[in-house]
Amino acid sequence: MICAFLGANWYALAGTAILAAGFVVHIFFAVWLTLQNLRARGHSKYAVTERQDGVSWASKNMFVLGLIVVCFLCLHFYNFWYKMQFAEITGIETGMFDPADGAAYVQDLFSRWAYCLVYIVWIGALWFHLTHGVWSALQTLGLDNKTWLPRIKIIGNIVATIVCLIFISVPVYFLITNLFVK
Repeated sequence: MICAFLGANWYALAGTAILAAGFVVHIFFAVWLTLQNLRARGHSKYAVTERQDGVSWASKNMFVLGLIVVCFLCLHFYNFWYKMQFAEITGIETGMFDPADGAAYVQDLFSRWAYCLVYIVWIGALWFHLTHGVWSALQTLGLDNKTWLPRIKIIGNIVATIVCLIFISVPVYFLITNLFVK
């Protein structure tokens, strides 16, 4: 019912366009910031090899985590957006099911344990990316004083964890169902 409601209606298409534009802007600024950081380090980027206090693993690997998220997002777009919303917009048959039958696409994809594991790894990378990214973005916007930064980090971790737990519940459910219930 939700997939039919959010199919190729004008509000779903507008929302998709806004999300896509925001994503493109995010990628542009992420690449720009990464290049600025590399230039600022110069030739001595490994002059300090000991782990610094307060620097998380995620913050050191944001670009790699972002690449993982983008790669799996392409896979996700192919498996869902292309076969559902794109198919409904263009009228081109792109999958085995009706474009509005999202549940059939989810059940079909996650009936394969390999896809379940791929999505679980992807959401794990997304969690690391979000836990650092939420508070880092707010810090970039100027919310970085000693009072608010620790609170923002906690709120960012809670939000990232809740979002990722909701998304990871789907492949975990199907993985458990496929491996143990049959």
